[in-house]
Amino acid sequence: MSATRHNLERLLSPRHAAFIGGEDAMHAAVRCAQGGFAGDIWGVNPRRSTLGDFPCFRSVGDLPAPPDAVFLAVPSATAVDVVAQLAALGAGGVVCYTAGFRELGGVGAELEKVLAEVAGDLALVGPNVFGLLNYVSGAHLWPYAHGGKRVERGVALVSQSGMFSGYVTTNQRSVAFSYVIGSGNQTCLGVEDYLEALVHNPAVNAFGLYVEALRDIPRFAEIAIEALARNKPIVVLKGGVSEVGASSTVTHTGSLAGTDAFYQALFDRLGIVRVATPSQMLETLKLLTVAGAPNGKKLAAFTCSGGDAAMVADGGSLLGLEFPRVSLSARNTLNELLPPIASVANPLDYTTPLWGNEQALTQVFDALVRDDCDMALLVQDYPPLDMAHDVAMYRTDARAFAAATAAAGVPAAVCSVLAENFDAESRSLISQQGVAPLQGLGDALMAIAASTNVKERRQCIVSNRDELRLPPVQAINGTPLAVDEWHGKQLLSAAGIEVPRGHCVALDAVEDAADALGYPVVVKFIGTGFEHKTDLGAVRVGLENRAAVSHALVEMVSSISEIAPSLVVDQVLVEEMIHAPVAQLLVGVQSDPQFGQALTLASGGTLVELVRDSQTLLLPSSRSDIEWALMSLRCSALLQGYRGQGAVDITALIDVLYAVTVFSEPYRSRGLELDINPLFVLNDGPVAADVLLRFIPD
Repeated sequence: MSATRHNLERLLSPRHAAFIGGEDAMHAAVRCAQGGFAGDIWGVNPRRSTLGDFPCFRSVGDLPAPPDAVFLAVPSATAVDVVAQLAALGAGGVVCYTAGFRELGGVGAELEKVLAEVAGDLALVGPNVFGLLNYVSGAHLWPYAHGGKRVERGVALVSQSGMFSGYVTTNQRSVAFSYVIGSGNQTCLGVEDYLEALVHNPAVNAFGLYVEALRDIPRFAEIAIEALARNKPIVVLKGGVSEVGASSTVTHTGSLAGTDAFYQALFDRLGIVRVATPSQMLETLKLLTVAGAPNGKKLAAFTCSGGDAAMVADGGSLLGLEFPRVSLSARNTLNELLPPIASVANPLDYTTPLWGNEQALTQVFDALVRDDCDMALLVQDYPPLDMAHDVAMYRTDARAFAAATAAAGVPAAVCSVLAENFDAESRSLISQQGVAPLQGLGDALMAIAASTNVKERRQCIVSNRDELRLPPVQAINGTPLAVDEWHGKQLLSAAGIEVPRGHCVALDAVEDAADALGYPVVVKFIGTGFEHKTDLGAVRVGLENRAAVSHALVEMVSSISEIAPSLVVDQVLVEEMIHAPVAQLLVGVQSDPQFGQALTLASGGTLVELVRDSQTLLLPSSRSDIEWALMSLRCSALLQGYRGQGAVDITALIDVLYAVTVFSEPYRSRGLELDINPLFVLNDGPVAADVLLRFIPD
């Protein structure tokens, strides 16, 4: 364990805490005492003898012992000096509340560099951060009022937004937090450091992350794998979503696989649940920590309202949830149990005559949850307590639901249609039965849908951990240079990827090359500047004879002279015409300075960026991951025999896609950019019809 990691452990489990500064430091010390912290609390301020009710020392050097934990709230220039003193004293960790560093740019950024240097082995949190809340020991280093209470076990929240961490603690959604850490400017410690320090902590049962940017992607991946292997799921709200590509590129892949696509690929690879809003994060964390992740996408849902049943079915289906048809045996059982006004279906409206009949409802719920489902959901329209004369009926139904799902061993949730109407007592009673009390129908369905792959991914991680690790990112030095289409195809062909038969010839030899190849043919201008030939009018397809080829060449030369007169036409590619592909795919590889290589699969052709039907995988990836990405595309229906067309050989297609990743590996440090667009998918195998390739030469 490094010295910094040891000091972070001291910060998270302190024996004593020092609060340095004026009013903000005093407020933080009060919060610490109110939290029930049992250790010593000291103030440091040269102009005070006490800090509130706590003894105050004139300087860091006067403290009785090197403090394990420090809350620092002094001006930025002074903060640098104090941090240097704390490092020399042998303190543990410092929460640097002070702002005025990199976020200001210029002088502030330079001052932050000095701060990092003088911190040494200190566990420096921030700067420019709200602080740290420790609901396990009560050692709060936080100047403001906050929610939450002492727990033995709960979610660890790490946030790059101070305000986010502040208001999330005040939630009324029954989510228990063990730690809340604001990472601030991440001068010394990043999100991955906090995960590493907490992943083995028995007081942590899950992680919630608000992330704008990660510093060390491979290290984060390694720790995330460890977390999921330990059954500690991670839920991420990613801020700063961008459509801007990770690097300057001429490829279609670069426009599709931007920064956010890489992050999504990272989360998919690691089984991290991504959410879009704070409420979705809280509901998802509640589901995962109280009930556990769904076993799959099949949902058994219950309501006492036809309207609610319709909303559940519509909303869930849009999110990819499935509602299995009720089996004949379950249907017969339900027909015997339900009133005549009820219709047997999934979602099931069990109707109000059964309200409060615990015995009958237990049998109703049992019949459906034992049928064919991965998770069960009971939707209730809780009213406000001042209007809730029948709240006991709701709780009885929930109790019957909990008993039935527990007996069947099915993860379960009770959901209030309106988030604000689910009272705290009912939520607590339901949680105690191992059922997640979800608030708000939309957020509940989102939480369930977003969590459906957690168990499957955990199994994959446990059995194939080494395959999911990301290699260290290699530095890329130099400028990628384009390889013309002819030579690019030769490289792909050598890697086992089929390309059309063809010849690369001078302009005056095109007709003879076409004759030798056999008609129909495709004619393309290639060379520097011809990366997007269609836009330049530099390609013609389906030429049936020598005269058609001659005519096409005249038109193409004329088009180039008008659109891009500086381009030189000295190489022409003549190829066989590929007829009637079942589908067209884009297959691309992009190199990123943070993530390394990534494979993008998309609906291909000239409309690739308009359609934007794509999936990105970080490399290396397994065949199973490639298959998942491929079958996630909307265009995958074409591959499976859409509207009577014959299905293609999926295994052969995956072999080719995997061959692309193998081809790319030696270019990991050479800034590889690759577009195969389109990859024609034929019944007898795929063919790379067009290739754009750039890399740094040896």
